[in-house]
This record gives sequence, C-alpha cells and structure tokens, in this order.
Amino acid sequence: MAQELIHLLQQRLPEVTIVEGYGMTEVTMGATSNPSGRSAVRKVGSVGIPVFDTEVKIVSLEGGEEPLPPGEVGEICVRGPQVMIGYYNKPEETANVLKDGWMHTGDVGYMDEDGYVFIVDRKKDMLIYKGYNVYPRELEEILFRHPAVANAAVIGKPDPEVGEIPKAFVVLKPGQTVTAEALMEFVNEQVAPYKKLREVAFVDEIPVSPAGKVLKRVLRDMEMKQSGS
Repeated sequence: MAQELIHLLQQRLPEVTIVEGYGMTEVTMGATSNPSGRSAVRKVGSVGIPVFDTEVKIVSLEGGEEPLPPGEVGEICVRGPQVMIGYYNKPEETANVLKDGWMHTGDVGYMDEDGYVFIVDRKKDMLIYKGYNVYPRELEEILFRHPAVANAAVIGKPDPEVGEIPKAFVVLKPGQTVTAEALMEFVNEQVAPYKKLREVAFVDEIPVSPAGKVLKRVLRDMEMKQSGS
C-alpha cells in the first residue's frame, strides 16, 4: 500500500489501526506482519516482522544464500511450516524457488536493524538504466504524493542506447490537470539522475488483477504495441 494512502487513511480514520503484512500464494497464510497491539511498534512502509515459527532473510540479487546485512537490498526469502512443498508436477520450477526449505519470493526488499521487512519492488519489475538498477515503486511512491495524481504505475520501456527508461502511466484525479513535464520535474528533483522519469502517459485507468494488483505486463504489452516492437 502506498505510504501516502496509509497517511490519508490514518487521518480520516484515526480510530482504525492499519496493519500491513506480507504473504503470497506459495506461503499460504502469510510471512510477516506489523504488531497489532496499541503499545506495539508499527513502522509505516514496513510489512512488519516474521510471524510465529517463520524465518525471513534477504539474499543477494546476484545469487547465493547468505543473509545480507540490515539495510542492504536483495531478494526476500521465507522459510516456515506454511511454505508450500512445491508446484504440482513442476519439479524444475519448484527447484528454482525452493532451496533448503527457503522460498525465494521474487520480491526485492530489505530488513532494518530491528528485523522489520520493507518491500522495495518485484524483482521482475526492476528495470536497468545504463547498468543501474531502478525500482519503479520508488518513483510510484513519489507520484502518489502529487496532489493531481489518483493512481500511477511505472515500467521499464526498452531503449537501444541505455537499456530501459522509466515510463509512468498516470491517472489524474477528477478535475485535476497537470502536464507530463511538470510531473517529471516533481519526481526527478527527488531522485538520483539515473532514476529520473523519462516519459509520462496519461490513461483513464491502471489495469489490475481481481486481487487488486497492478498488471504491469499489460502495460508493457501496451507499450510494445504502441512502439511497434
């Protein structure tokens, strides 16, 4: 959930406790959660700490099983009794994601000094600009803070010179207007040069799955068709 949305909900529903957690189909019941007690420490933007009898570690995106130090970004891995035993009749796919009981989630994140997990992005959604890793979610979080933006999604657009460039698809709030140049300036003054948005497209809606997840593959397909690739 976008941090801007969390802050908005907390302002409008002060009596409601918003608790973020993390899980996936292969982990069945979930892997992490922010403590729900009023006296507990909840960190906005974090998906919390491992639930009972569950281990979480962050490993290098380049491979390997050794846990990374706190604060370093890598792939999130989960081990526990709720993790699947494998994909049905798909031994190769199972071997790719399950290693010594550890489920390699394909999600990118980090763990802080207190053991709280933060999601950075999906590994498959990461784009590479001139050899640098760029995480679309960071750019999306900034876009959500713009007063004219209702929804946004960022993908990597193939580019023959630099590999991929960040391109944003943006839905504006009713009655709001803003130029692509103004949005890019708003984002780009807050990020490193290699992370800068290079293109913005205004759309009526962002495609999502029945579960509410943004379908970035649909956006990538749209981009491929528009560019004639």
